[in-house]
Amino acid sequence: MLSLHPVSERDVVALRRFEIDNRAFFESHINARPPAYYDAGGIEAAVVTALREAAADIGHQYLIREADGELVGRINLSHVRRRHFHSCELGYRIAERANGRGHAKEAVKLVLAKAFNELGLVRIEAKARAGNLGSLKVLRHNGFTEFGRSMRSFQLHDEWEDMLHFERRAPGR
Repeated sequence: MLSLHPVSERDVVALRRFEIDNRAFFESHINARPPAYYDAGGIEAAVVTALREAAADIGHQYLIREADGELVGRINLSHVRRRHFHSCELGYRIAERANGRGHAKEAVKLVLAKAFNELGLVRIEAKARAGNLGSLKVLRHNGFTEFGRSMRSFQLHDEWEDMLHFERRAPGR
C-alpha cells in the first residue's frame, strides 16, 4: 500500500538519496536534470521551489512512500491552470528497485483522487514517449484517453521520439 505526501523541507535527505541512487536509471529513460540539481543546495532549492509553487497553486509535488515509509517515487501535478481550464499536467518517476510492482499505477490513482477532489481540478493531461510501454499502460489503466501524437517532438539521447498525448477528466465532467 502506498501513500502520497507533499514535498517538504523534512524530505531533503531522503529526496537527495532517492535522486542520486536512481540518477542513472532515470537518465536512461528521460533527459538529465542539470548537474547543479545534484550539487550542494540543489535539492534544497528544488524543495523551496516546490513549496512556493504549491502555495501559489501552480504545481503540487508529492513523494510516493511504501507502508514502511520508504521513498519509492515522485508524482507531480504541474502547470496548474485555474481560470477557464482547471487543468494540470501529470508526471511521475518510480525508483529502479520499485519498478514493475504496480507502484506507478497506484500512485496515479491516488493523485487523481487528490486532483479531482482536494484540488478541484477538472482535466489532467499527460505525455509519454510512444515507446514507453510501461507509462502507456499506467495511463490507460487509470482511464486516460489518447488525444494526439506529436511526431519526432522530443529528443532523448540524440534520437527524436514521438510523444503521445493523453487526458483524463474528473468523473461526471
